[in-house]
Amino acid sequence: MPETPEQIARREIDAKLIASGWLVQNRNDLDLTTGRGIAVREFPMKSGFGFADYLLYLDRKAIGAVEAKAGGTLTGVEAQSAKYAAGLPDNLPAHRRPLPILFESNGSVTFFTNGLDPKPRSRKIFSFPRPETLAEWLKQPAPLRARLNTLPPLDEAGLWEVQKKAITSLEASLAKADSRSLVQMATGSGKTFTAVNEAYRLLKYGGAKRILFLVDRGNLGKQTEDEFANFTPPDDARKFPALYTVQRLKSNSINPAAKVVITTIQRLYSMLKGDPDFDAENEEGSGFDSAKPWKGEPPDVVYNAGIPPEFFDFVIVDECHRSIYELWAQVLLYFDSFLIGLTATPAGRTIGFFNKNLVMQYGHDEAVADGVNVDFDVWRIRTKITESGATIVAAPTDVYVDKRHKLTRAERLEKLQQDLTYTANELDRDVVAEDQIRTVIREFRNKVIPQAFPGRTEVPKTLIFAKDDSHADDIVRMVRDEFGEKNEFCEKITYRTGFTRIVKKAKNDDGTESENTEWVKTTSLTPDEILSNFRNSYYPRIAVTVDMISTGTDVKPIECVFFMRNVKSAGFFEQMKGRGVRIISPDKLKVVTPSARAKERFIIVDAVGVCEQDKTDSHTLNRKPSATLQELLEYVGQGGTDPDALTTLAGRLARLQREFTPAQLTELCALAGGRRLPDLSADLMRACDADAQIDAAKTTFGTIKPTEEQIAQATEQLAQQAVTPLLKAALRRRILEIRMQNEQTIDRHTIDAVTFSDFDASAVERARAKIRDFRVWIAANRDQLTALQVLYSGTKPLGLSLKDLRQLRDALAAPPLAASPMQLWRAFAIVEASKVAESTPATTRPGEPLADLVSLVRHAIVPTVPLEPYAEEVRLRFVEWIRQKQKAGTTFTPEQHEWLNRIAEHIATSLAIEPDAFQDGWFGQQGGHGRAFKVFGDRLQPLLAELNEKLAA
Repeated sequence: MPETPEQIARREIDAKLIASGWLVQNRNDLDLTTGRGIAVREFPMKSGFGFADYLLYLDRKAIGAVEAKAGGTLTGVEAQSAKYAAGLPDNLPAHRRPLPILFESNGSVTFFTNGLDPKPRSRKIFSFPRPETLAEWLKQPAPLRARLNTLPPLDEAGLWEVQKKAITSLEASLAKADSRSLVQMATGSGKTFTAVNEAYRLLKYGGAKRILFLVDRGNLGKQTEDEFANFTPPDDARKFPALYTVQRLKSNSINPAAKVVITTIQRLYSMLKGDPDFDAENEEGSGFDSAKPWKGEPPDVVYNAGIPPEFFDFVIVDECHRSIYELWAQVLLYFDSFLIGLTATPAGRTIGFFNKNLVMQYGHDEAVADGVNVDFDVWRIRTKITESGATIVAAPTDVYVDKRHKLTRAERLEKLQQDLTYTANELDRDVVAEDQIRTVIREFRNKVIPQAFPGRTEVPKTLIFAKDDSHADDIVRMVRDEFGEKNEFCEKITYRTGFTRIVKKAKNDDGTESENTEWVKTTSLTPDEILSNFRNSYYPRIAVTVDMISTGTDVKPIECVFFMRNVKSAGFFEQMKGRGVRIISPDKLKVVTPSARAKERFIIVDAVGVCEQDKTDSHTLNRKPSATLQELLEYVGQGGTDPDALTTLAGRLARLQREFTPAQLTELCALAGGRRLPDLSADLMRACDADAQIDAAKTTFGTIKPTEEQIAQATEQLAQQAVTPLLKAALRRRILEIRMQNEQTIDRHTIDAVTFSDFDASAVERARAKIRDFRVWIAANRDQLTALQVLYSGTKPLGLSLKDLRQLRDALAAPPLAASPMQLWRAFAIVEASKVAESTPATTRPGEPLADLVSLVRHAIVPTVPLEPYAEEVRLRFVEWIRQKQKAGTTFTPEQHEWLNRIAEHIATSLAIEPDAFQDGWFGQQGGHGRAFKVFGDRLQPLLAELNEKLAA
């Protein structure tokens, strides 16, 4: 007879208890000497309390009970398990009364109420906690959730305001026993540093047993490990690792002494499956960037006794907007832990996953206002081909086009048989319009850099996002050509670069430092090492990548983010854009960009309209009718075995057998451990064939009629066997590289032209808002600040001091306006370009000299007054003053002219000149006030008074 629903539920509950270390016994066979944890079926309770479906014994004393149900919801049966808690016969030993550990389960779903908690609340768990875990809980003077209510006040030393708020808000949520908390902090605001602070407090004051820090790519794990290694707590002079063991997993083994475990979610999934090892190359790419989880149900996570669900008290999930979806959500939900999500860009699904418990919300605008991030402006470049594509006309006379292999770059000529029309979407994938790339790069060189970064003698550190490796190669070549620079000026940064240049500093015998250049194969380097030159050295000035440094990579000197590829995912776009927001001190910026004064904002150069298009919150294959070969291979490489994916991949591999050369097939066979592409395809198809699955179950279990469970196990074995060769990153990568050897058409016929190049509408609107806020602010503060009082009154000469202007500058920099004079000057230049003059000399940036505040305020009060640097106003007045003197018959010797020019320059920067100014600088070098008196005699004081009045008007 088939099993009843109740029998099925009992069988599954038995299996879960046994897997979790409990011995399941019938009441008549009860033997408390057989183990620490005993689950006794159908145990009689006190009169009127019925039978407990399972009574749990720990170390020969009752500890809890399980209420088993055949199906349906479990919330309504909590009263029954609570009844068991109070119904233990009085003459039986118990650890606590009423029994504190209570479960409700139907075999598929289990809920747990811990009566040791200050406010016992039922929660869903993956499986039962192990007996040794319960024994540990009983020994604790207070349970974890009680300890979270008594954390000491935060020591705020060394923390930014946003970090203080994040920690206190998170701890308030944990004190309420909220199981999931989401912390949203803008890029650059110190999410990881905040998490390390919190981990320290949870370990020291919360008594946490173990904390898991999950990332989704290897280089983020290394950055996290470095953050822990460098952290010194406010109440101890020792570094974090000296106090608590921190382990970043490099193998599928956890150090029992580790208090903080850092790993990729990919490796953790592999460990939960019981894999003995894991290919580290699978940790270098993020599933968010390239590999998209397959449609359908993700593979199940199974119980692992070595890493039980209660193994970690807290799970911190970095970049959680990526990790919580599809396959990876199963990994997170395996653990009976507090989940803490960290992200700069939460999507709607992210917030939903964390139960809308957004404990900290700190976006880019707030970060800019607080000086944690820098703001940005968007410069839009449009060209004819970028917007509309082009047509190569097959003229009556022969027209030839170039055909090029994407991988080898080998070219050949082919006669055009008919007109070739290509769209903007086909650019740089099927067709390469060389003049389109050249036109965009030339516009960047000729217009964007001079106008967005005036006075620079070198190109600001620029990151260009390309569509693929082939497109990146074209961009690198064009950039070098258009800028007339050497190879180091512009480099491609991807995992497939081959070799990369590493510059290392070495101490010489005489104590000086010299730089040594080494060329290292990229496969032996971490992404952080590949990026080292771009971050720390003068070269390269421009880096071109596809998506390698789109997320989680710290390159603070970047001042220009250049999009030559489109992005449809809102989260991905925000992360790519976030590469430019990080602040950097002026001194550190000058190490790599000597002519830079400070990083006050960065520029987004949009050559494809990426800032103008709507974007989705997430980007998964659930929304796609088909998947690319790369997506299929990456999905399988991450452990996916969905039948639709395997069947589709089998068909793709079968087609490749016909497309690849014998030499290429032989190479792939060696990488696949002797399996040919047809073998791989056949194995994948067999794993999805129902008859093959039944036959495998018959063979494996030695039965004619295998059960559904046996068939499922055999199916999983077939799938794992089929995908095993494809788990090697080297095989997947080589398949894709060979597959890329299809051809592109090179359009060298069509000439492109710029149709628009300027700051985009959003930049103009932000600038307009900044100007509006500035005018409102100076009007509101005109009576509070001396500088504003003088400038509003129109007093001449000014009678202002540099101290007055410093007071005004500092007030402007504080919230709510939080603006610098240079930012205000740029805003006026964007909105009122015809009224704004450039700075002279070019090395002085408009708004940088303190005296330029005079010009800014005057223009804001009276918009008809042109906005030009204060030094230029003084220079023009000085020229006019000299002309008037000459007209009146007053002459000056060459030496007097030199002194007068220097006096005018001093007034231009200091608003006036006083006698003590002659003791320093150029004046002091010439002999000071005494020499000035010799040069001008009794005319000196009247001249100084006259110049102060005429020039500082």
